[in-house]
Formats: sequence, structure tokens, C-alpha cells
Amino acid sequence: MLANTWNAVALWALRHGPLRPRELRTRIGGISPKILTATLRRLEYNGLVTRHAYAESPPRVEYALTDLGRTLLTPIETFGVWAHTHGDEVMAAQDRGERAERGEAATS
Repeated sequence: MLANTWNAVALWALRHGPLRPRELRTRIGGISPKILTATLRRLEYNGLVTRHAYAESPPRVEYALTDLGRTLLTPIETFGVWAHTHGDEVMAAQDRGERAERGEAATS
């Protein structure tokens, strides 16, 4: 479930409570409506979020975490802490790899 980047991002964005798709897109940033819809359907299919459609005019839909979905918040947070702690090291390794692909000598 965490292999797809948007899954974890959407789950994390829903951690404080239900959101409408537009609110979710704003909170996430950088996700297209099509990708968000596919992500939410995938998460709903796997029992991690619920979709609640209100019988109103205009129609309103909200997504919320299920109890099962909430169990992924701790692992997602752990990955986030790791990325924050080691992000510079990963970027440095990527820079070294790109230089090596170009045949440049390593400077560090």
C-alpha cells in the first residue's frame, strides 16, 4: 500500500478528519483530479478510506480514514521522519550517481 506515493500522501492528508476532494487536493498539492480520484478509489477498495455521499444540492462527498487506514499513519510518519533525517544523504548519493553516469570524477 505504501509503494504508490499518492496512497501515503492521501492517507496522511486525511489524518485529522474527513475532507472533500477539493480540500484534499489543496492539502496535498501537485495532484491532478484524475490521479486523486484513482488514489481514493484504490484506498477505498482496500478498506483504508470510506466515501460518504451526502444527499444535498449540490451533491457533497467526503472521504475519511477507516480504522484500518489509521493503522498506517504510524508507519507513514516513521518514513517521513526517516526521509527528513536522511534526505541530504539520499540526494548526495543521487548526485554521485548522476556524476558517475556522466563520467565525471567524484569530488567527495
